[in-house]
Amino acid sequence: MDRDERTQKPPVVVVTGPTASGKTPLAIEIAKQFGAEIVNADSMQVYRYMDVGTAKPSPEQRAQVRHHLLDVVTPDVTYSAGRYAEEARKAAAEIHARDKIVVLTGGTGLYIRAFLEGLLEAGEADPGLRAELEAEFRAAVDAGDPLRLHRRLAEVDPEAADRIHPNDARRIIRALEIAGRLGEPASSLRAQHAFGDRPYRTLHLALDPGREALTERINRRCGEMIDNGLLREARALRERGYGPELRPMRAIGYRHMTAVVDAADTLANALEAMRRDTRRFARRQRTWLRKVPDLRWQRPDETRVIFDAVESFLSDREHL
Repeated sequence: MDRDERTQKPPVVVVTGPTASGKTPLAIEIAKQFGAEIVNADSMQVYRYMDVGTAKPSPEQRAQVRHHLLDVVTPDVTYSAGRYAEEARKAAAEIHARDKIVVLTGGTGLYIRAFLEGLLEAGEADPGLRAELEAEFRAAVDAGDPLRLHRRLAEVDPEAADRIHPNDARRIIRALEIAGRLGEPASSLRAQHAFGDRPYRTLHLALDPGREALTERINRRCGEMIDNGLLREARALRERGYGPELRPMRAIGYRHMTAVVDAADTLANALEAMRRDTRRFARRQRTWLRKVPDLRWQRPDETRVIFDAVESFLSDREHL
């Protein structure tokens, strides 16, 4: 792509990184400094009534900068990456039409990729086939063989099996569903698509406070979530009729509090499990981000360096 073609694309500043790395406050500061609006890219923050456990921006933070794609659906509504990409791009188009900059922020790598590059045209999900695969996965786990579906995926789509972690049941099931429904491996669809739908000029920032600092941040945030009423929030969700079988209710924090609500665990035990699982989740996010090309890693406290990078990136704005 030559320079003229590149600079004709509307700019997007991405602020991502593992959980608790400081994305929200930095994104707000960038938006305030450069006249931007924020588009959420956190798959849990799209759900209403789930504020504490998703570390959603506070009302005070939202009052500083306009936010989009928060509180979109209730927890009992399926919200796909495809729907996210469509709605987030619509929000971005409206922001750019106001001559504003888009700051895309969150830690859900699939949402960010869907927004920036498009998604595979794999068609609608097959609920029946997915239910069968999920039931088979649960049976395999009960039988002490949790990797059974990953081995099957290795037979029908070796490339996908190499790319997907053996413990990532959700993506394994999706890949098997695509292969079973379309008769074509998901990896073949990926090769055909090549994720070439790139309508934006992008500065992709990833925050990394360092391993020890991130661990401290995670431990502190989990404690603050408890202090700020996560258990009360989980109980209120149950009272609204959102049961533990729903996917959002199985997320980190909420599944831990569900055990306490059901008197199956103590709050102290749940907190430690929540901290452990959040640290593991952060490691998986780091693994995802290491594979992203043209990513610029920054410490969250390098505000001046980050602002200089954003200013340099936006210097071609007159070409819009």
